[in-house]
Amino acid sequence: MPRFTDRTAIVTGAGSGLGKATAELFAAEGAKVAVLDIAEEAAERVAAEIVSNGGKATAFRSDVSDFDGCISTVEAVSSALGRPQILVNSAGILGSARSEEETAEQWRRIIAVNLDGTFFMCRATLPYLLDGGGTIVNIASNAGFMGQPFSAAYCASKGGVVNLTRALAVEYVARGVRVNAVAPGGMRTPLTKSFKLPEGASVDDLRTIISKIGVSQAEEVATCVAYVASDDARYMVGSIVNFDGGLVSYGGGFPE
Repeated sequence: MPRFTDRTAIVTGAGSGLGKATAELFAAEGAKVAVLDIAEEAAERVAAEIVSNGGKATAFRSDVSDFDGCISTVEAVSSALGRPQILVNSAGILGSARSEEETAEQWRRIIAVNLDGTFFMCRATLPYLLDGGGTIVNIASNAGFMGQPFSAAYCASKGGVVNLTRALAVEYVARGVRVNAVAPGGMRTPLTKSFKLPEGASVDDLRTIISKIGVSQAEEVATCVAYVASDDARYMVGSIVNFDGGLVSYGGGFPE
């Protein structure tokens, strides 16, 4: 039985990767999906594909690092699709650098999208979720629990998402809003394919953050996101669900 019939779901970063897979799955289960992405054409393409497959979706251009823009986008979603009941914060960016060579510009951009953007979208959506209940699923990362080389900004941003999730969960559980997070590890998406090692670095430097069972597919992670967002998970509050091939369980790396 569809789990999201006639519910309005906002998915950020939905123009590709995990956001796209999540938007498609929610639509297949009856949701009216707001497909948000800074890449407007990509968002429109995903929304059109969902509609062509019999689902309900509308594209919205959204820069999650823009506080006022988040407020106005969620207002537009509410006007077009009805009161938002689900928010999935999937928008995110990567960037690699040796920390002694990191630029202020790249650091700030990663924090602005991954951490600020997650909070800004929560802030923009919470008034609607509080008006009848709802759920937030933030996309964290195993990088929020363990060190990863050449990724200080990304690790910091995702560590922030982990504790932001917990803080919001305890603040709103008594007011009818569940807040949780899913923390993927390696995942095959356009974003991860864009990751480049700093000059002179070796793939061997990444051995401790590569699962023995390889990487996940975005569609696999989306099924976990959908469960956490559904009523089936009503007792899940403030949880960070690791979906990382066992990496966090082993504390980084596996015994030989």
